[in-house]
Amino acid sequence: MKVLVMGATGGSGRAAVERLLAAGHEVTAFTRGPAGPAVPRLRWVSGDASNPRDVDAAVAGHDAVVVALGIRENPLRVRFLGPRATPIDIRSAGTRNVVLAMQRHGVRRLVVQTSYGVGATRERLGVVDGLFFELVLKPQIADTEAQEAIVTASGLDWVLVQPVHLTDDADDAMPFVSGDGETRRMKVSRAAVGRVLDRAVTSREWVGASLAVSAA
Repeated sequence: MKVLVMGATGGSGRAAVERLLAAGHEVTAFTRGPAGPAVPRLRWVSGDASNPRDVDAAVAGHDAVVVALGIRENPLRVRFLGPRATPIDIRSAGTRNVVLAMQRHGVRRLVVQTSYGVGATRERLGVVDGLFFELVLKPQIADTEAQEAIVTASGLDWVLVQPVHLTDDADDAMPFVSGDGETRRMKVSRAAVGRVLDRAVTSREWVGASLAVSAA
């Protein structure tokens, strides 16, 4: 398959690119920054996810899109001073552009990484995490909620991937994946999430599911 990865230079995005390439897919890595290293079956595209034209041009010709957009800045700074470069609504705006482009070009499979504690798992969030969401991450969580609403109303063959607390651990084993919000440990490595994003591209049983992802 030809798979476009939005947010390909973030932790989960990089992991998804690696797993998709290992699985034999042709991958286009969409990034706002400079192109990465030359790798067989990997093409780099520079653009802005909030620019509909950039996204439309990138989506054309693909079989699936993986969205791993986010803000890679200190959350306290983002909360009280705003992000330095990335728009606060990058998740919803970028995903909206992706959905419109997919509908226009007839691309069906959409895999979107969001966060445990929004949408289907909102009521499962613990007290401490709930306070952190409210006090520090509130604008970003609101944008993630909007992002999920766009995905579920898209009419596409979508999969939502909701990891718990992300780490940079080297553990890349397949994590615990639940369609009913159940978790094992409240952390999971980005490398492991990359495996889920890869599998979601071709999995039939996950279409229309919101998947909680945690370390086994």
